[in-house]
Amino acid sequence: MTDKIKEKANLKLNGDLYDFDVHEGTIGPDVLDISKLYAQSGKFTYDPGFTSTANCKSTITYIDGEEGTLLYRGYPIDQLAEQGNYLETCYLLLNGELPNQDEYNKFEETINEYTLVNEQLNRFFTGFRPDAHPMAIMCGVVGALSAFYHDSIDINDPEQRRIACHRLIAKMPTLAAMAYKHSLGQPFMYPKNDLDYAANFLNMCFGLPTEDKEVDTTLAKAMDKILILHADHEQNASTSTVRLAGSSGANPFACIASGIACLWGPAHGGANEACIRMLEEINNVDNIPEYVKKAKDKNDPFRLMGFGHRVYKNFDPRAKVMQKICHEVLDHLGIKDDPLLAIAVELEKIALEDDYFVEKKLYPNIDFYSGIVMKSLGFPMDMFTVLFAVGRTVGWVSQWNEMIEDTSQRIGRPRQLYIGNEHRQYIGMHKR
Repeated sequence: MTDKIKEKANLKLNGDLYDFDVHEGTIGPDVLDISKLYAQSGKFTYDPGFTSTANCKSTITYIDGEEGTLLYRGYPIDQLAEQGNYLETCYLLLNGELPNQDEYNKFEETINEYTLVNEQLNRFFTGFRPDAHPMAIMCGVVGALSAFYHDSIDINDPEQRRIACHRLIAKMPTLAAMAYKHSLGQPFMYPKNDLDYAANFLNMCFGLPTEDKEVDTTLAKAMDKILILHADHEQNASTSTVRLAGSSGANPFACIASGIACLWGPAHGGANEACIRMLEEINNVDNIPEYVKKAKDKNDPFRLMGFGHRVYKNFDPRAKVMQKICHEVLDHLGIKDDPLLAIAVELEKIALEDDYFVEKKLYPNIDFYSGIVMKSLGFPMDMFTVLFAVGRTVGWVSQWNEMIEDTSQRIGRPRQLYIGNEHRQYIGMHKR
């Protein structure tokens, strides 16, 4: 697949005329190629947050924020989540096509081969305080993988890149579960490869060596869907961070560690945790009108978390699936009188019916529902972003690998609009 030049765009600066190619992708808006703008005109563009800038060509994920569409390799997210499974989605994102049965079986076997981590890596966890945030632990131990697996850090070798991608997908649940167990002071649970990916993860998180308890099938399926919904999301902050780190030639484990660090930010992966804290602040259904009023007041700093989205100007397609998962899990667990759930249900109703929210298209997004689901599964809030990282790993490695193979990619080097002091002469301290 490739793009094509659709037309030329003209830019007039100080009487000089410059021509730039306009590229047309498969779907989505056309892109103005300004890569030679500085060389030709001596000017940069100014785009804080890169909200109007395409930093790469990609065949992996497509978002249409106006229509509320999310496609993985062309497949709608709801179809993949409701009809497929996470490892099938991983294969798709990595390879571009859905696997047949033989390809899937071989892929699953390959992932299972890598679920264990080096025993020496276990000692890393003793260096962290028991109350350390699990995302802090994940940043450290994922980056440390490059010290153990020297046979998969040569980014110029396609086979080593493939192995690194598979290792990261396989080991991320193991490391995440170890971070959780460390916080509890419980022994680590080794992977059980007779379980599927999501069930294995839940067993490592909640199982104990003293008992042989089966993983709840309904909860495992819910976890699997959660991972699918978080698998990739185009050029978001953490994915862009992975690509930027990768553009320097850094090894894959270091690149994914950088993505984890970015995901930790409350404006990115921490949004679902912020939603739960908001529900706790509201505290009671009777307080909702007061907080809705505060949310509508531009001068009030309070904001309703989990409503609206930076990209989606329509309903978040992932939220529709997560909403269904949420109700399935709560019904299965018999959770009907949870106070936070009652607040969430009422807020959801208001957001879908209140003219203020409807006109501004502030629909509930995936974070609104995912925090409730993860809490119901038994995870504490500081693990929410870790679960996000487990699911997003396949997106990060797929995007990283695509970036390495793109011959047009160069080391990332954003420019700036300098507004500081002009040239000054140094004055000795005794004269200042």
